[in-house]
Amino acid sequence: MRGGARFAGSAALIVVLLAAAVVVQATRERLFPPAPEAELALYVTSGSVARRLASAYPTLAADVYWIRAIQYYGTTKLRLEGSPQLPAPPPALVTDPAVAFPLLFPLLDLTTSLDPAFNVAYRFGAVFLAEPYPRGPGRPDLAVALLEKGLQARPDKWEYMQDIGFVRYWYSHDYRAAADWFEQASRVPGAPWWLRSLAATTLVQGGDRRSSRQMWLAIRQSADNDWLRNDADRRLMQLRALDEIDELTRAVDGYARRTGQRPATWSALVAAGAVPGMMADPTGTPYELTGDGRVQLSSASPLWPLPEEPQAIEPRPRA
Repeated sequence: MRGGARFAGSAALIVVLLAAAVVVQATRERLFPPAPEAELALYVTSGSVARRLASAYPTLAADVYWIRAIQYYGTTKLRLEGSPQLPAPPPALVTDPAVAFPLLFPLLDLTTSLDPAFNVAYRFGAVFLAEPYPRGPGRPDLAVALLEKGLQARPDKWEYMQDIGFVRYWYSHDYRAAADWFEQASRVPGAPWWLRSLAATTLVQGGDRRSSRQMWLAIRQSADNDWLRNDADRRLMQLRALDEIDELTRAVDGYARRTGQRPATWSALVAAGAVPGMMADPTGTPYELTGDGRVQLSSASPLWPLPEEPQAIEPRPRA
């Protein structure tokens, strides 16, 4: 009994000390941001070595690395976006996006090596890796590699297959590969019925906003946390904004045909009855009308920047 109590006490002390270390490190980085060069050091890069160092507490160590990955991703993204509260990024990260976020994948790899069942690290991490610069490193290949690593640990995890399809669709614009992954996910026992129809729609209409909307609705339906649901909602609002910009552009073009000149302000369009008033995106931020009469999303909008419009899928050549 004494031995058990001593072990439980030691384990509790270790948990408290590790948690305190994370808090102290986070406070130190907030108050005394490290020099850019110091952030590029990761002393343990091998998952097997990390597991041996973690001894009997690999999942606790995975939590620590996961917190570090989130801090690293968020801080780097804010610096690249020009946050005044953070030091400017190294010149190489600004002039060469290919070297941005160099520690993100190693941190995620260590996290999932320490805890191969860390569901959130796979799914969030894949989004972090695939996001285009400066919101992320723009590495859908590493996102897929991370999710495939998750499938090695959990071959029955249809959500990872769906997520690979999502990465292939949204970031790589490889609609056939996306459809194949949606189809593969649909065959896993317990997978939702709509994955099969999503595979068919993707193969026929890849790149179409309707199929993109269906994909994000599917992602939202299968999301197991608020972050993924909120991200899906944001993407759906972006698609809605693209539709609204198209509609407003048609109104601007119609005004130009009738008057022989392009409108410089919304008031000119309102006076002509082309639009009912100042037009705003789904977040309530007014759209901008440029001097040459183009409608665009405001850079102040939470939806900025809008995704690039992918090209529709080309027919598969006959054998």
